[in-house]
Amino acid sequence: MTRTQKQPDHGEDRVENRQGTRGAASAVQSVDRAVSVLEILARHGEAGVTEIADELEVHKSTAFRLLGVLENRGLVAQEKERGKYYLGAGVLRLAGAAAVRLDISQEGVPVCRELADELGETANIAVLDDDAAVNVMQARGTASVTAQNWLGRRTPLHATASGKVLLAHLPSTLREGLLARPLHRFTEHTVTGAAVLRGVLETVAGQGYAITEEELEIGLAAVAAPVRSHDGKVIASISVSGPVYRLTPDRLPDLATRTLAAGVELSRRMGYGD
Repeated sequence: MTRTQKQPDHGEDRVENRQGTRGAASAVQSVDRAVSVLEILARHGEAGVTEIADELEVHKSTAFRLLGVLENRGLVAQEKERGKYYLGAGVLRLAGAAAVRLDISQEGVPVCRELADELGETANIAVLDDDAAVNVMQARGTASVTAQNWLGRRTPLHATASGKVLLAHLPSTLREGLLARPLHRFTEHTVTGAAVLRGVLETVAGQGYAITEEELEIGLAAVAAPVRSHDGKVIASISVSGPVYRLTPDRLPDLATRTLAAGVELSRRMGYGD
């Protein structure tokens, strides 16, 4: 090493590491305090900055900053005349999404089990989770004893029957935003072109169900149908999946009919058509 070359200053590295650790700890503390603010408002109904600061044991300026961030996200709102804060509509939106998952998981149990028993295959209920479908309920039929567990698994929208049902019924702006992203190829049968996928989704919306054959995994086929809430919005999909040697082309129409019927029944349980 020449004299002009500077040796690494490990002391500086340690300082940077300490600063990074402190920064991460501070971020976690801020999140914890923000959640505490929501809990305080849930408990009291409303509270002022001073009350919140006292309960958090922080300076009023800190409480004010936390409330400002939460207000910007719609999680709290302020009554301007009295200066009191209360839980905002954003909390209802999040709670509503959680309630839908809980409701559909509970209401879907008998429907999913009946479908699996009737067809002998694995039945799943999936909901949209950002850019994927996540399975919130699963039942296995007699023929699917060794099938893999899909419960809790996030699966790609463009390569699964459940995902295509959810995609097909999204508002066009949201759907186009998802189609603008790269579509990963899982097998040689995966549809990765946005234009082609749009055509597939039009068919899905028109016929009321989706079919996939070896698009996610070689040897796997599936049929899915929509599940609607009381206002007619598609909130989930119910599907049947199994190996292609059992879910053969001549059997798929019957599976689609039965899966559609299960979707109608679960939609009725969720308040649709009442």
